Amino acid sequence: MSRSQFAVYQLKKKPELRNLLFRTYEELAQDQIPVQVKNYEQVYLGTMKSGETPEQIKKELEKKQPHNYKGHAINTSDVMILNDNGIVTVYYVNKDAFIEISDFMKVASSENGGLTKDTVGYEIEGKDGSWEVIDYLLVEGKNYFLMEHEQYGKDVAYVVLNQDGKVIVDSTYNGFDDAVKQKILDSLHPPVQEQTGNSKPKLDNWQKYLENGEYLRSAEITEEANYNMIDGLKNNAAPKEKKNRPKESILAKLNEKKEEVARRSGQKAMQQVMGQDMERTKK
Repeated sequence: MSRSQFAVYQLKKKPELRNLLFRTYEELAQDQIPVQVKNYEQVYLGTMKSGETPEQIKKELEKKQPHNYKGHAINTSDVMILNDNGIVTVYYVNKDAFIEISDFMKVASSENGGLTKDTVGYEIEGKDGSWEVIDYLLVEGKNYFLMEHEQYGKDVAYVVLNQDGKVIVDSTYNGFDDAVKQKILDSLHPPVQEQTGNSKPKLDNWQKYLENGEYLRSAEITEEANYNMIDGLKNNAAPKEKKNRPKESILAKLNEKKEEVARRSGQKAMQQVMGQDMERTKK
């Protein structure tokens, strides 16, 4: 059905739980303190060989701790959960032994639509027929259930649901394999997508229009060549070509004006003299 696997749970790092750390099972029982999953967090989830014991797994982890192991070395007050081909056993790590406990995993009851390890005849939204739980896995204090179609069995892909009935994995033929476990972890801790560099997403013209402030937008409208270019930049029209001509000196212009005035004055004086000569001749 699914590959054998195990999980290591350790007490959460909370001030109110310090008095439970490294205490033996007998000490907890004497004080009537139950071992509850709500006080623990999962620090490792891995595969195991069928038939392996908690003692063997502990020794293997002591020899070489996996890179994704997030806790301290296995010690008193830890909990180990072994799923050996669908047979789940929970152990409390005691000082010199492993004590089997039965009340650690408290799955959600079937009330309010919740799933349990005994759920049958369950209807999954968007899928035909009825489904039943054939395996379950505890990850970070939450239960996940492997659902098999009651009519078609293994001929139809399994579906993985969380304890509220939400589909986590829509299709799998290999039970709780590594790919499925990764999808479960991703659902608990969605990967954050970061923008690379300082690049900004490309905006449409209407978005640029809204992004531009009211004052700047008004100024731009008065100068823009057309309204589909209201984008925060004034006048997107192509610049007019300028004629390459040398700059004219103002002094030179004044001199030209003076010469023209003098020329006109000279012509006027000459006309007056010629007029006077003609009058003398007549006399």
